[in-house]
Amino acid sequence: MTRLLFPIWRKRQRLANLLRYCSKNSLLDQGVQVHAATLRMGFGFDLMLSNDLIGMYAKCDEIDMACLVFDRMIDRNVVSWTALMCGHLQNANARATLSLFCQMVFLCVKPNEFTFSTNFKACGILHVPKIGMQIHGICVISGFESVPVVGNSIVDMYSKCGIIKEAAKMFNVLPVKNLISWNTMIAGYTLAGQGEKALVWFHRMQENGEILDEYTLTTMLKACSGLGKIREGSVIHGYLITSGFPCSAKAAIAGSLIDFYVKCGNLVEARRVFNQIGEKNVISWSALILGYAQEENLGEAIELFRQLQNSSMRVDGFVLSSMMGVFADFALVEQGKQMHAYAVKIPYGLEISVFNSIVDMYLKCGILDEAERLFNEMPARNVVSWTVMITGFGKHGLGKEAIRFFDQMRLDNIDPDAVTYLAILSACSHSGLIEEGEEYFSQLCHNRSVKPGIEHYACMVDLLGRDGRLKEAKDLIESMPLKPNVGIWQTLLGACRVHGDLQLGKEVGKSLLTLDGDNPVNYVMISNIYAEAGYWKDYEAVRELAKTKGLRKEAGRSWVEIDKELHFFYGGDNTHPLMEKIHVVLTEMEKKMKQEMGYVHGVKFALRDIDEESKEESLRVHSEKLAIGLALLHGGWDEGRVIRVFKNLRICGDCHDFIKCLSKILKVVFVVRDANRFHHFKDGLCSCRDYW
Repeated sequence: MTRLLFPIWRKRQRLANLLRYCSKNSLLDQGVQVHAATLRMGFGFDLMLSNDLIGMYAKCDEIDMACLVFDRMIDRNVVSWTALMCGHLQNANARATLSLFCQMVFLCVKPNEFTFSTNFKACGILHVPKIGMQIHGICVISGFESVPVVGNSIVDMYSKCGIIKEAAKMFNVLPVKNLISWNTMIAGYTLAGQGEKALVWFHRMQENGEILDEYTLTTMLKACSGLGKIREGSVIHGYLITSGFPCSAKAAIAGSLIDFYVKCGNLVEARRVFNQIGEKNVISWSALILGYAQEENLGEAIELFRQLQNSSMRVDGFVLSSMMGVFADFALVEQGKQMHAYAVKIPYGLEISVFNSIVDMYLKCGILDEAERLFNEMPARNVVSWTVMITGFGKHGLGKEAIRFFDQMRLDNIDPDAVTYLAILSACSHSGLIEEGEEYFSQLCHNRSVKPGIEHYACMVDLLGRDGRLKEAKDLIESMPLKPNVGIWQTLLGACRVHGDLQLGKEVGKSLLTLDGDNPVNYVMISNIYAEAGYWKDYEAVRELAKTKGLRKEAGRSWVEIDKELHFFYGGDNTHPLMEKIHVVLTEMEKKMKQEMGYVHGVKFALRDIDEESKEESLRVHSEKLAIGLALLHGGWDEGRVIRVFKNLRICGDCHDFIKCLSKILKVVFVVRDANRFHHFKDGLCSCRDYW
């Protein structure tokens, strides 16, 4: 009898080994053949082999087949349940994992340590601490809390759910603290944006005698980059060198070092590390490319991307989306179109995130028709896709169109998230759709899955301010369940300036300076409200206070694309080689506007301590005017021409009036994107209706 069973057992074990090999190496075709052999040999209902089949299909991304095997099993044990839970988690379906756990517990199947660790991971992914706590309770009762893999999973779950205090509490009661335990806590603090505490725990870890691994070091470099602590990060880099750690051979470490130096503004060191890497990965390339872009060295960023294209490295969706983001931020239309043409030719270009970034690029460059065409052609859309369209059309002042997209999204059974609600409220605000905005805010307040944040309240303050309901706006701020921030008070102060409510403006100004007395923007806004009311002593006092504190606001900068090249201008700039000709064109335009429309400079937007003629001269050198001057110099002013100009700050009142008049007399369309929205100037009118 024993002799008969031995060959059967050996065949069964051989099948199990083959399935585990196929699972480990993701060999689906071979796995299917082994499955067929299992059925032919009469092992179709064997518990061990069925468990191995579930694992194999899950690892090969065939979760439906894994479920089919599971459903057909006559007997199941905890390994069966856990294998399918792991499969769902590996296939990005954490909810299905937790659902299976509930079914298993209901059927009185006792979880093991791997069941618990898998489900704690699912809770962390979904950010559902309440469910995590319930599973933690079951874990304590069953005695698995003290098992290292389970204890570390609990710490990780609380960290990823943002309950870092509970994570620390759990860490402190762990009977065995290993490297994974320490790494989990450090990563938790880093993820929570508490880099300082991550550094403290890092030092504690070293004092405890733990040997640092790759994960520890990459996490700490991330913490240092978030804090901008160049010295601490450089010490870690020094440790890597002195300990003989093969940085150039470890892609994750090298990528983290490059990212660290980029975020700390040291591109020279970032490039040096990059050049030393033997085999560069996509993270290294993308970190350096984005670093050059952030420093406005677009030529180097584009050249690096070309090198990446010509290398053997596969350009993934993240890099494509990142590059699209660069072109969108700087409104590089032609480069964006070239990137679009490149993206559609490679596999990653079909990812939904890449499609979203391309649509966003066209919207931010002011090409709405192309954005909508591409959006309509997308094979699949998610909530981000719809939000991008709502945001884009909203910033162009096309609130009704934004509402159309919002309504269509709901018809497609996609629920809006917090960002979508922010987009539609902002769109209503930009278009002066007061009643519609109030209705959407009411819907948000009654939404069970999405709660209004401070940004949503700021949109409502802007809406009420636009309507002149300043007291209601102030009451909303004071009655909301959230602590007011700088942005919401700035929104109300802006409305006070537009409507000339000096008294309320003073009150809001005091609140602003109490909240953030070191922000130069606050002083500029407060001084402007005094200037427009003619209270020059108060104006001077506020400016003097800012000067005493050594505060300087960000310099105004505008740019325009001419023949695929960006030309940047600052206020009062005199460095452009065609500056003399630009001034000639602008002076000619001013004369034309004065003769035909009686245009006069809005000198109230100029400095006070200079004479009237000098005031006019200072207004003539505002950055957006210089950019327009160059565009007119290059392309003329043929009727119907569209000139696109971009600015890093909000457009000033004088430039706004100037461009309105210019669009009237030249019959040219000007599209200006400032820090807040798009302004479409046509026939002497602006899409913002003079409220921005």
